[in-house]
Amino acid sequence: QLQLVESGGGLVQPGGSLRLSCAASGFTLDYYAIGWFRQAPGKEREGVSWFSSTGVSGNYADSVKGRFTVSRDSAKNTVYLQMNSLEPEDTAVYYCAAARRDPPRGLAHLPHEYDYWGQGTQVTVSS
Repeated sequence: QLQLVESGGGLVQPGGSLRLSCAASGFTLDYYAIGWFRQAPGKEREGVSWFSSTGVSGNYADSVKGRFTVSRDSAKNTVYLQMNSLEPEDTAVYYCAAARRDPPRGLAHLPHEYDYWGQGTQVTVSS
């Protein structure tokens, strides 16, 4: 059974940091394109960071560039999203997703390009 499980969310003050984890079971993440997405109340799900199955570095939405960093630990079959300098606007449910095929160039930020999703983890940035 293919499964993604996110963890690491929580309540943090503005300017703080969190590290989200996404652990895979039933398949090897190294062979999949990976995306991190978020969805705030009343808003559409949006891509935060993504990289291809052969990617060595991530791509980022403009809103998080310079603050968020994605990484992969092949030995643990886990990907991470390090989030620094968090802002209230970052408040959302965060999801990781995996795609069997690398999305076409320019489309990797779109949720419909991904086949498997985790259940999400809540991130709340508030003082």
